[in-house]
Amino acid sequence: MKKIFRVIPSLDCTDLDRAVKLVGQVDRSELVYGYKIGFALGLAFGIPATVRAIRAVSSKPIIYDHQKGGTDIPDTAPLFADVMSKGGVDEAILFPLTGPETMKAWIAALKERSIKVIVGSIMTHKGYLMSEGGFIPDAAVKTIFETARKEGVNSFVVPLTKPEKTEELLSHGNFDPDTEFYSPGLGHQKGDAARFGFIKRHYLIVGRSLLNADDPMKWIQSLEKDLNTIV
Repeated sequence: MKKIFRVIPSLDCTDLDRAVKLVGQVDRSELVYGYKIGFALGLAFGIPATVRAIRAVSSKPIIYDHQKGGTDIPDTAPLFADVMSKGGVDEAILFPLTGPETMKAWIAALKERSIKVIVGSIMTHKGYLMSEGGFIPDAAVKTIFETARKEGVNSFVVPLTKPEKTEELLSHGNFDPDTEFYSPGLGHQKGDAARFGFIKRHYLIVGRSLLNADDPMKWIQSLEKDLNTIV
C-alpha cells in the first residue's frame, strides 16, 4: 500500500496576523493540504473575517474545528451549519459525544450546505478513555465511527499519539481505501506517523511546532523528507 501524506497546519493562536503570515510562508508546499482554524481565532476575530484573511493568501481548504463541535442538541445543527457556510469554511470537524441523534442532525445539516464532514471520537491526550482513567467508554468511540460511516462520512479524526488504539478502532470495519484520516498530535505531542502503516490516506495536523518554528517552510521540507522514508 502506497502511503499518501498531507499536512494541515493548525492555526491555534489568537494572533490573526501571525496565522496569516504562517499560511503565506508554507502555502506553496504541495505537502500542505489546507489549514485548520479553531475557537481561538473564531471567537477572537469571527469566522468570516478569519477565513477572508486566510483566503487573501491561500485557496486551499479551510477546516473549522470547534473543539468539540457536535456536542449540543440536534436542533442546533442548522445554526452551526449556517455559520460554517456563511463563514466560508470548507470542512468541519465534529466530535459527536452527545449521541446518535445529534450526530445525524449535524452531519445532515453540514452536508446540505456542502460542508465536508470529518468525525472524531478519540483524542490525543491521556485520561480520555475509561481504559486510560477518563470519562469516555472505549466502546463508545467504535460506535461513533460505525454510526458516522452509516451516515456517509468518509473522513475521520484519529490521534497520532495512539497508534494501538487507532488500529484497534479501525480493525472493526472495512474502510474504503480512499477513506481520509486526519491526525492531530504531530510535533509537540510526539506523534509518530511511521506507526500508522494501516492507513493509506493520512493527513497530519501540526500546531505549536510549526507555529513556533524559526523557518516554517524549512520545517515542512524537513518533515517531507522524513515522510518520504515511510513505506
